[in-house]
Amino acid sequence: MNMNRRVAIGALAAAGLAGCTRLELFDTMAPRDHGAERIAEGVPYGSGPRQKLDIYAPPLARKAPVVVFFYGGSWNSGDRVDYGFLGTALAAQGFVTVLPDYRLVPEFRFPSFVEDGASAIAWVAREIARYGGDGTRIVIAGHSAGAYIASMVALSPSYLAATDSKIRLRGFAGLAGPYDFLPFDFPSTIEAFGAWPRPVETQPVHYVHRGAPPSLLLNGLADTTVPARHAITLAAKLKSVGSAVELITYEGVDHVDIMLALSRTFRERANTLADLTNFVRRVTA
Repeated sequence: MNMNRRVAIGALAAAGLAGCTRLELFDTMAPRDHGAERIAEGVPYGSGPRQKLDIYAPPLARKAPVVVFFYGGSWNSGDRVDYGFLGTALAAQGFVTVLPDYRLVPEFRFPSFVEDGASAIAWVAREIARYGGDGTRIVIAGHSAGAYIASMVALSPSYLAATDSKIRLRGFAGLAGPYDFLPFDFPSTIEAFGAWPRPVETQPVHYVHRGAPPSLLLNGLADTTVPARHAITLAAKLKSVGSAVELITYEGVDHVDIMLALSRTFRERANTLADLTNFVRRVTA
């Protein structure tokens, strides 16, 4: 085991990483990909204190494809500053990468965090050219609760319509996302969604339709937090209506592995970065 890997594993152990908790210590110590940097920090896309985003880019980016990535955290935790390893990993592949924060439970509940996702994407479509990105070539992605946010915006046109954005998303990529989780039987889902009077409206599978953006669904088969059945079910429904979807599962990969595999330290755990990169390049070509 090399020194970087030992340091990163020690950092994760010290942080008590389990599920989608803060990654601040890991992000501080994880080696960065070369050829990418954070070019903007804390840029507001709305008026709220958590409606801010960071932007990462390759050097001299000009009309580059754009990835807007939403982190996970059970809708009640998370901070964009803990995901620099992810921003640089995707930017090093040639993508202008945007990491937004969004409003959290318990102060806010569904659909606030989905509305924030749509608002951040609309801001990117309008403004990303100033940072070297192409606002007509946007792929939205996320991990866990972030994949939920991205899937809802991708599948339910009403969220982007409410921002008056005319954007046509090039694709959606979900890493270990929950897409079909009725009834609400976990504290996190009860708290985030339990007050909504029509529970079916909280479910991404409810919004599947022909003409949805091309989708990439990634899931680890060892994931016990969000089992692969979520991705399998959504993929089957998208296929049934003729929408383009690719489903990839990873043997022995759990809920944390699939996202940490974007970092240089854990890249051998899963082909997350390669599979995501290939998808973004294909749908934005």
